[in-house]
Amino acid sequence: MNWIRQRLWEPLLAQLRQGLSPRGMAWSLSLGLGAGVSPLVGTSTGLCIALAFVFRLNQVVMQVANYLAYPLQLALLIPFIRLGEVLFSAPRLTLSVDVLSAALRANPRLAMQTFWTSLWHAGVAWLITAPLGAALLAGLLTPIFRATARRLQRNPA
Repeated sequence: MNWIRQRLWEPLLAQLRQGLSPRGMAWSLSLGLGAGVSPLVGTSTGLCIALAFVFRLNQVVMQVANYLAYPLQLALLIPFIRLGEVLFSAPRLTLSVDVLSAALRANPRLAMQTFWTSLWHAGVAWLITAPLGAALLAGLLTPIFRATARRLQRNPA
């Protein structure tokens, strides 16, 4: 718990003390997490930069949320692939290391084509679900950060 307080909560409080609005904090965290769980591994940092620029959000908070989302990104990769398969009525991809490595050895081009198609489908599933999830999370976090900001104004220590 001390690590979370020192590495996450205290930097967030510092941002509020420096004038970041509670709403801006909530949206920065929410969109950073939303971008961070993208199944298109390696795109989240650039996506966070673009979102922060377009919506005038806090880049530092977004990148912190993005990096904290990495374990969640891995955990949600298969659910996004499965949802993409449902959305596109695509055949179910076998997701075992043994089967995937055998497919790569047998026909690398076909294996990569299948994998990229699945990732594309997963990306569409993410595009459908992430905005709603980010909006819900921002709605939940905004009152928490408002209360925290009021407490910081009363006790500026």
